Amino acid sequence: MKRIEIKNLKNHYNEEVEVQGFVDNLRDLQYVQFLVITDGTEKVQVTIEKNDENQILNEIVSQMTIQSTAKVNGKLLESPKVKLNGMEIIPSAIEVTSVSEAELPINIKDKNSAEIDTRLDHRFLDLRNEYNMNIFKIQSKMVESMRKFLYEKEFTEIHTPKLIGAASESGSEVFEVKYFDRKAYLAQSPQFYKQMAMAAGMGRIFEVGPVFRAENSNTNRHTTEFTGFDLEFSYIDSFEDVMQLEEEMLTFMLKEVKACYGDMIEQVYGKPVIVPTTPFPRIKLKDLYQVLEEKYGYQVEDAAKVDLTTEAEKLSYQYAMDTYHSEFLFVTDYPADKRAFYHMRKDGIPQGYDLIWRGVEITTGAQREHRYEILKAQAEEKGLKDDVAFYLDFFKYGCPPHGGFGIGVDRLTMLLLELPSLKESMFLFRGPNRLNP
Repeated sequence: MKRIEIKNLKNHYNEEVEVQGFVDNLRDLQYVQFLVITDGTEKVQVTIEKNDENQILNEIVSQMTIQSTAKVNGKLLESPKVKLNGMEIIPSAIEVTSVSEAELPINIKDKNSAEIDTRLDHRFLDLRNEYNMNIFKIQSKMVESMRKFLYEKEFTEIHTPKLIGAASESGSEVFEVKYFDRKAYLAQSPQFYKQMAMAAGMGRIFEVGPVFRAENSNTNRHTTEFTGFDLEFSYIDSFEDVMQLEEEMLTFMLKEVKACYGDMIEQVYGKPVIVPTTPFPRIKLKDLYQVLEEKYGYQVEDAAKVDLTTEAEKLSYQYAMDTYHSEFLFVTDYPADKRAFYHMRKDGIPQGYDLIWRGVEITTGAQREHRYEILKAQAEEKGLKDDVAFYLDFFKYGCPPHGGFGIGVDRLTMLLLELPSLKESMFLFRGPNRLNP
């Protein structure tokens, strides 16, 4: 008999069915035994009367432990008196497929019963909590929706190397690894290879893959490895084209997530999924600091105004909501020394932006400099000429105007569900003090 996922049982009333899953709950009473089986899609009650006919089944159940796995065959009945989905299975056979130790190291029924680091030590159990499991179903839908949006616009998904021969980008430390008889580095982003695809004439590409940052930071929104969603496309007129594509993609994604999981997200995570309207508001960095001072009394030294402070990011959310009723805000016109050398400049101003969502930066995007001599000069200005020689070669033989951006999937998930940290929104967190499990 073929296994049926528990979420689909409602289509099989009065039929013989087979389900498999974890023993989520067990009650062994005087005259009857109850099992609750979960397979990650739903739960179902299994009811076994205590009698001579069921003696073998009764003995199996009496020796079971919570979180063991089992295969159950039996007849599915519609039972309105059963609180769990109004159905039950009357079993003809039960097989214990694996045995769990009786005492679990964490309480998986209560996600708040242990600190997050203790839970991460036992992540394989922690994820059996429905609250935690659903995070990754929602995250999967987010990525699926963004992929769908780009596929419909004829983007090509590529997969770039994560072992690279040069410490390529400025602004962050890189992980150095031994690569046979020489040094190699873990890629901080697929940026150079995305642009190589533009030079190759691919036109529109994206990638979903790991990104590594050797930053010794322990904030709730930093990690040493995360999943990046990166894209690049050619034949643009300005970085406005990049911003427009991103706002359309995020709006599409949130609409899809709301349709699929909106009710559950609001009920379980306490935050409605708000589908934004486009275009997102835009403001120059200098003007943002001015308005934050005027409207909210936020003052900071001029030396700090070359980038967004954490507090300014938070206040920008309030400003965007108060002024535009928008959770999103594009911030533009950063100084050149705070942007990567490959950002195109116009009158000395980098042609790029940061996108702030709910008070946190989720994206840095830009039009790239595609002209070889200018790009070479900007790399020399940053002291990177020799390190990026291989990259500069991409532009010697013609390259169309292009731009792109990257989003951290884990950070996006954290903000959507208002989770307290990236540790909650990552399948396995990596930080300065965590390399296991």
